[in-house]
Amino acid sequence: MILYPAIDLKDGNCVRLLKGEMSDATVFNDNPAAQARAFQDAGCAWLHLVDLNGAFEGAPVNGQAVEDILAAIDVPAQLGGGIRDMATIERWIDKGIARVILGTVAVENPALVREAAMAFPGRVAVGLDAREGRVATRGWAEDTELEVTDLARRFEDAGIAAIIYTDINRDGAMQGPNIEATADLARATRIPVIASGGVSSIEDLTRLKATGVISGAISGRALYDGAIDLAEALDILND
Repeated sequence: MILYPAIDLKDGNCVRLLKGEMSDATVFNDNPAAQARAFQDAGCAWLHLVDLNGAFEGAPVNGQAVEDILAAIDVPAQLGGGIRDMATIERWIDKGIARVILGTVAVENPALVREAAMAFPGRVAVGLDAREGRVATRGWAEDTELEVTDLARRFEDAGIAAIIYTDINRDGAMQGPNIEATADLARATRIPVIASGGVSSIEDLTRLKATGVISGAISGRALYDGAIDLAEALDILND
């Protein structure tokens, strides 16, 4: 199982939100590129980047910070937030993003997801963010009636590289991930599922790995706070 350290970008800084609230952001590093390099030097094989401002505004906002990160690292990075048209997808892939994450458009324009996955095999992931099992969009500001599992199954034949499943109510709350819901989703679809939201301890990572069906886990605040020792986590997950 792959550990994806999260670098969430707001106003050019590396931050973490509590339950997706932009007004409740903690700045952990004002140099995201240096943070990315530190994660790479610690042995991380992937990074998870989110343009938080972009997710709310519907277009990239923290582009310079992302480019600075890409210039500082050699490992692959996946990026979500404000990626809602083919031109933006192409631009980020051309700049070196290994995998783009499409969230809001997976609900509002699923044809774009299919088009992108066909144009860039293995380079497109779908971000499914949910409250109480139902998908939320536009930076988690809008709730839908769509069940996560139903939406995931719609893309099974599209060539999607991964699904990133976030339980919004767990995100940044240091209360542990929704392991049962994440594992249920992974069993319900053939697409690899990455867990996100609330991953806050070595025990969480061990339990996620023990399901045998979850391909990766994203963690942010716990790594910055030191609740998860990164070296220990990588040893456990690479064993």
